[in-house]
Amino acid sequence: MFRSTRRWLLGLAALPWTMAMAGAQTLTMGVGAPVSSLDPHYHLLRSNNEVAQMLFDGLLATDARAQLRSGLAESWRAVGDTVWEFTLRENVRFHDGTPLTPDDIAYTFERIPQMRGPGASFSTLIRPVQRVEIVDARTLRLHTAVAAPLLPTYLSQVMILSRRLHAEATTSDFNSGKAAIGTGPFRLVSHAPGDRIVVERNAQYWGPKPHWASVTYRMITNDAARTAALLSGDVDFIDQISTSDLERVRHDSRFHVAETTSLRVMYITLDGTREPPVPLLAAANGGALDRNPLAEPRVRQALAMAIDRHQLVERVMEGAALATTQFMPPDTYSYIPNRPVPAADPAAARRLLAEAGYPQGFQLTLIGSNDRYMNDSRVVQAIGQMWTRIGVRTTVEAQPYATFIGRATRREAPAALLTWGNSTGEVSVLLNSVLRTPNRERGHGAANRLHYSNPAMDTLVAAAEVEMDNAKREELLRRASTIALDDRMLVPLYLQNALWAMRSGITYEARMDERNDPMAVRPATR
Repeated sequence: MFRSTRRWLLGLAALPWTMAMAGAQTLTMGVGAPVSSLDPHYHLLRSNNEVAQMLFDGLLATDARAQLRSGLAESWRAVGDTVWEFTLRENVRFHDGTPLTPDDIAYTFERIPQMRGPGASFSTLIRPVQRVEIVDARTLRLHTAVAAPLLPTYLSQVMILSRRLHAEATTSDFNSGKAAIGTGPFRLVSHAPGDRIVVERNAQYWGPKPHWASVTYRMITNDAARTAALLSGDVDFIDQISTSDLERVRHDSRFHVAETTSLRVMYITLDGTREPPVPLLAAANGGALDRNPLAEPRVRQALAMAIDRHQLVERVMEGAALATTQFMPPDTYSYIPNRPVPAADPAAARRLLAEAGYPQGFQLTLIGSNDRYMNDSRVVQAIGQMWTRIGVRTTVEAQPYATFIGRATRREAPAALLTWGNSTGEVSVLLNSVLRTPNRERGHGAANRLHYSNPAMDTLVAAAEVEMDNAKREELLRRASTIALDDRMLVPLYLQNALWAMRSGITYEARMDERNDPMAVRPATR
């Protein structure tokens, strides 16, 4: 797949955008999140998935509003409660000319459970499937043990590989480019891990052809450097624009901004399930505690009440977020109506602490990242100050994400700023992965770092998993969410805006799932 044109393309991608656009329709994107692998089944991570979707395809896909649309499957339907039937498109080929067959879908479902990545696994998405039945050359049926109404939604994130091409391929083979051969709209030209990925148009793509002859996907994790690259013309398009640069870009006629409320909810975790001694949690005088204050519901409620979400949005996020007390944005499936965002009430929070037996408060450490999410270090600093004002003396530690996430997973601090992107457009994956009682065999609670468990919530989530009626399933998910939210071991703060900035000659349809999609970057019409 690495062609003799590689050096030419890389050189062209490095040219200022004015020259590049005058020539071969190249697009250079500056993105804030690194990509850990080109293996599409290695790690269920947004940045990995968006690159995978350039090179590969799923049976289904989602649009900018997270609604399902066809992919490699031109149609799909439920055949009873426990069978989903998919009809594949005709004449779809992998980049090397290998034809797509139903057996490739069967192979993909065999491969995923064998993968061992560093984080969330794609196994969660395909777990309902018990058997793949190949009906004919274009038709397959996925059999489930029980009704699986959300299976098509989950499959929009599962990229399809070829048994013939990938049966012996390792993750290293994908990262080297040797096995990065898909059916997607772009072909891989080169991959410099942690730096850039260069792709070129797949002229034989089964769907609408990409506008861009080549795309350079540069990983620029520093916010200031990413904005500087746009302003200087080194890149055409950036994501995760810093709020401190937002107004500057808005008022510069050379550029414009695309934005929407995203499906990413930022939240604080309160580790109320851990028995003493809890790391970095101490009495007001610094002494040891004989019980975990966060196990007391009134303490968790007090900490939630002390947080001024509106101030976080207005002053820290500079308007680039939506304050929330739940997991989903308005007008989406499983959003809970009539759950307003209350004003902060420090006085009531102090009273609750006293009632719970902590009139002098206590000491804790709040951890977060300082390089991954928009204004992440500023957010934890602000929350630390809000908690300190009610008598909970808070030490804040903001670190690079690679260090922070390991500490959060090992439960090395009692409170952490974490996030979940509900990229499927509803709340079920969050409930299953982050809040459901951990059960490795069943794929529940894969990202439940607190080992939180509420049987009532589990029962509702289990019922929603098999409810084929959309309205009934939505109500079950709302009730399950409400139980977890009222427990307050996970305290939502705001829904982050998805933000992009680009030169004035191009446009982008802002996606709720925050994905960078070069297929949706188009020349501006005049």
